[in-house]
Amino acid sequence: MTRDLVQFGAKTGNLYESVVIMAKRSNQIAQQVKQDLETKLQEFATVTDNPADEIQTNDAQIELSKAYERQPKPTLVAAKEFEDDELVYSYPMDRIDSDEEPSEEA
Repeated sequence: MTRDLVQFGAKTGNLYESVVIMAKRSNQIAQQVKQDLETKLQEFATVTDNPADEIQTNDAQIELSKAYERQPKPTLVAAKEFEDDELVYSYPMDRIDSDEEPSEEA
């Protein structure tokens, strides 16, 4: 999928700031997906004495892992959220203060 880089840069005034925003959101999504997968896989962490149960459990784990692999990549989700104006971002206060023009007082 091709993206319009000018459009990305127009939203923040700087392409690199837009990329950083999307990268941070992508990391958040990836961490959330990883935690969800680990939580679901821990349900299978029981010890069984019956090898047949273990094989059935392994099949369920494989299906769960495949389902997560089929999900869209976090970078694509973050880029789509950014394009659709679904992301909320802000700048640190010291950055905002330093970007302002000094005012002239008489």
